[in-house]
Amino acid sequence: MSDLLSPEEIEALMQAARGEGAGGASAGLFGPPGGAASPAGASPRQAHQPASRNTSAEQSLRQAEQQLAAALSEDLPPRNMRGLPPGEAPAPFEFEEFGTPFPTRAAAPVFPLDALQDVELDIRIELGRTELLIDEVMQLREGAVVPLDKLAGDPVDILVNGKLLARGEVLVLNDNFCVRIAEILTQDG
Repeated sequence: MSDLLSPEEIEALMQAARGEGAGGASAGLFGPPGGAASPAGASPRQAHQPASRNTSAEQSLRQAEQQLAAALSEDLPPRNMRGLPPGEAPAPFEFEEFGTPFPTRAAAPVFPLDALQDVELDIRIELGRTELLIDEVMQLREGAVVPLDKLAGDPVDILVNGKLLARGEVLVLNDNFCVRIAEILTQDG
């Protein structure tokens, strides 16, 4: 890698681009263009002239850039758009076999409904509903009548775990209230 420039050579090129001589190294790499490092007799206006007048410095800088690019390209192999060396294509991914597949729903064992026989459910019979203000609730006493939104003889709602499941009619059997199921509701309605 003898084609690379040393830091001293780069410094000399930078000084030459600013118009400094070989003895003008006191300004350093980032010295001001119109400062003490300017050539003797150069005005500030001349110090700010475009660098195109000094063609040898431009040629040296271009040569240094080309050498740097060549050195970098030698270290790294050429690559295609996917970051792979030329001529290499990505390998296809292959899935492994995992053995027998999981059983489908039809092949799965049927859960016996007998196991649910002892599960307790909350069943409520709703005669009707009403809305009252807090003041009206505070005035309720024994013997007060609360009107509901259903008429006598209307079917009552049968709720299982809070969901409407059926409708029925209220009966009295041996001095106890009971409900005869009149309609079982589907999940749609």
